Formats: sequence, C-alpha cells, structure tokens
Amino acid sequence: MSARALPYRPHNHDACVSHALADARAICQQQNVRLTPTRERVLELIWQSHKPLGAYDVLAELTSEGHSAAPPTVYRALDFLQQHGLVHRIASLNAFTGCVHAGEQHTSMFLICRVCDNVLELTDASVSKAIHNAADAEAFRTEKVTLEVSGLCPRCQAEKHHE
Repeated sequence: MSARALPYRPHNHDACVSHALADARAICQQQNVRLTPTRERVLELIWQSHKPLGAYDVLAELTSEGHSAAPPTVYRALDFLQQHGLVHRIASLNAFTGCVHAGEQHTSMFLICRVCDNVLELTDASVSKAIHNAADAEAFRTEKVTLEVSGLCPRCQAEKHHE
C-alpha cells in the first residue's frame, strides 16, 4: 500500500498533497501534455481532502477563491486529470479522488466509508489477480477494473460503538 492517501491512519497530509502535485507535473511532462494552472488547482483541491469531491464542489471552491470558472471548465479539467491517471472517479459517489498510483497501470480498489465518505485506495495483488482470473475463465478481456467497497472506517466504527 502506498504511504500517501491514508485517511484511516495518521500521516503528513501536506506532504501527500505536494507529492501528488509533483507526480502530476512529472507525468504531464513525460506525456508531453500541459498541466495548466486550472488543472493543477483542481487536482490540489481534490487532494486536500480524503473525501471525494464532486465537480460542483470543485467549482464552488474555485469560485470562492475568485476564479470565474464555469462548469465546463471544471469538467474538462477533471476529464484531463482522469484521462492521465491523476484522479479516479468514484461512481457510487459521483465524485473524484486523487490517485495514489498516478502513472501506474493498476486495479482501482476503494474502501468508502458510508458515514464520513472518506475513501482509501487499496493495492492488493491477490484481489486484482482473482478478478482477472475470473474474467479470463469467461474469455472476457478486461480493460479497466474499478472496485468500490462500502462500509465503515475505523473511526466511524468506534463512534458507532460508543453511541
């Protein structure tokens, strides 16, 4: 598991945000694409919380900062970030979260707390292999795998236990 984006464990969140931005700059440079100031700010906003943000959450934050961004601008930035593997779309929440494995081909697996909406991106080769083996057994060629698991994070379990 990556040392970044661990909402269930203490970590230096400022370091994980700056690391994500540095990764994004390097990946965009390698792919010869522009990480515009708007795209970079959208990525930074997404990384500032472990709770996935919807497009309108991003738009509201940009507007509060004095940007005159419109919804299409935010959607284009999010599409760019997703296309280049810098963010993931969490379908069940219709929101986006930073990718802790930016630039790597991987199976996207997420633990999503249904109470606080925190998201943890997992890496587990055995789960990924099991999914690909099951698909292979059906002669199905996988192109992209995203697994979303809903439940309760340790903090929300503890709070529920103390009620």
